[in-house]
Amino acid sequence: MQRDLQRFFVRNQLVEIIYMDQNGQISKRMIRLLAITGDTVKAYCFTRKAKRHFVIDRILAAVPATQDQSSAAM
Repeated sequence: MQRDLQRFFVRNQLVEIIYMDQNGQISKRMIRLLAITGDTVKAYCFTRKAKRHFVIDRILAAVPATQDQSSAAM
Protein backbone atom coordinates (compact mmCIF):
# COMPACT_ATOMS: atom_id res chain seq x y z
CA MET A 1 0.00 0.00 0.00
CA GLN A 2 2.78 2.44 0.89
CA ARG A 3 4.42 1.97 -2.52
CA ASP A 4 1.12 2.70 -4.29
CA LEU A 5 0.56 5.81 -2.18
CA GLN A 6 4.10 7.02 -2.93
CA ARG A 7 3.46 6.59 -6.66
CA PHE A 8 0.16 8.51 -6.46
CA PHE A 9 1.90 11.24 -4.43
CA VAL A 10 4.75 11.66 -6.94
CA ARG A 11 2.23 11.83 -9.81
CA ASN A 12 0.07 14.31 -7.86
CA GLN A 13 -3.00 12.15 -8.48
CA LEU A 14 -6.28 12.36 -6.67
CA VAL A 15 -6.87 9.09 -4.87
CA GLU A 16 -10.03 7.28 -3.87
CA ILE A 17 -9.55 5.27 -0.69
CA ILE A 18 -11.56 2.89 1.42
CA TYR A 19 -10.66 3.70 5.03
CA MET A 20 -11.45 2.02 8.34
CA ASP A 21 -11.33 4.31 11.37
CA GLN A 22 -10.26 3.29 14.87
CA ASN A 23 -13.85 2.24 15.68
CA GLY A 24 -14.07 -0.07 12.68
CA GLN A 25 -16.30 2.25 10.64
CA ILE A 26 -15.57 2.03 6.92
CA SER A 27 -15.86 5.00 4.57
CA LYS A 28 -14.94 5.93 1.02
CA ARG A 29 -12.87 9.12 0.68
CA MET A 30 -11.49 11.18 -2.17
CA ILE A 31 -8.12 12.64 -1.14
CA ARG A 32 -5.13 14.60 -2.43
CA LEU A 33 -1.94 13.40 -0.78
CA LEU A 34 0.10 16.18 0.85
CA ALA A 35 2.78 14.18 2.73
CA ILE A 36 3.70 10.63 3.64
CA THR A 37 5.58 10.19 6.91
CA GLY A 38 6.19 6.90 8.63
CA ASP A 39 2.89 5.09 9.01
CA THR A 40 0.58 8.03 8.20
CA VAL A 41 -0.39 10.18 5.27
CA LYS A 42 -1.46 13.79 5.44
CA ALA A 43 -4.05 14.58 2.80
CA TYR A 44 -6.78 16.98 1.85
CA CYS A 45 -10.03 15.04 2.14
CA PHE A 46 -12.65 16.25 -0.33
CA THR A 47 -15.30 14.28 1.56
CA ARG A 48 -14.68 16.16 4.83
CA LYS A 49 -13.40 19.34 3.11
CA ALA A 50 -10.40 19.47 5.45
CA LYS A 51 -6.82 18.32 5.89
CA ARG A 52 -6.75 14.93 7.59
CA HIS A 53 -4.24 12.32 8.74
CA PHE A 54 -4.79 8.69 7.73
CA VAL A 55 -3.02 5.66 9.21
CA ILE A 56 -1.67 3.68 6.25
CA ASP A 57 -2.53 0.33 7.85
CA ARG A 58 -6.19 1.42 7.97
CA ILE A 59 -6.36 2.21 4.25
CA LEU A 60 -8.04 -0.91 2.89
CA ALA A 61 -7.85 0.08 -0.79
CA ALA A 62 -6.47 2.97 -2.83
CA VAL A 63 -6.91 3.69 -6.53
CA PRO A 64 -6.33 6.78 -8.66
CA ALA A 65 -9.51 8.77 -9.19
CA THR A 66 -11.09 8.65 -12.62
CA GLN A 67 -11.34 11.81 -14.70
CA ASP A 68 -15.04 12.17 -13.79
CA GLN A 69 -14.30 11.80 -10.08
CA SER A 70 -11.43 14.30 -10.28
CA SER A 71 -13.68 16.89 -11.93
CA ALA A 72 -16.40 16.38 -9.33
CA ALA A 73 -13.94 16.76 -6.44
CA MET A 74 -12.72 20.13 -7.63
